[in-house]
Amino acid sequence: MALAGLLQQNAILPAMKANSKKQLLQELAAKASKITGLPEREIFDVILQRERLGSTGVGNGIAIPHGKLTDLSSIVGIFARLESPVDFEALDDQPVDLVFLLLAPEGAGADHLKALSRIARVLRDPDMVARLRATDSATAIYAFLSDDQASNAA
Repeated sequence: MALAGLLQQNAILPAMKANSKKQLLQELAAKASKITGLPEREIFDVILQRERLGSTGVGNGIAIPHGKLTDLSSIVGIFARLESPVDFEALDDQPVDLVFLLLAPEGAGADHLKALSRIARVLRDPDMVARLRATDSATAIYAFLSDDQASNAA
């Protein structure tokens, strides 16, 4: 599964401003609402509920919040690069500046897990992370994330 299949070019937020984890999740929910047509509050509640189980801040300044929505028809990804890192209660206690929101249909099962795994592999690549942090161009970020090498990261 390629990241290009999860992301649309309009789902890249290259210079997001947020002062807190909650505000960051609200901004992501607002963007996801525009892309999916689902209510912003419903999206926010689902990702917040997942965060309450344990932070999706995976370390190295990266978070992968995710959730499943009943009325969603396909897996949707949104990538945000923050202008200033925010505390995300990450596993390594480092503030987060790169966020990949993943939303999946309620019945996505294995596809949801495969998508999460693919995102985690791509964002573990130090070269990819450096490139993402070095630009505030949505076009460049989309190109990096949808590149064949990113899509086939092992």
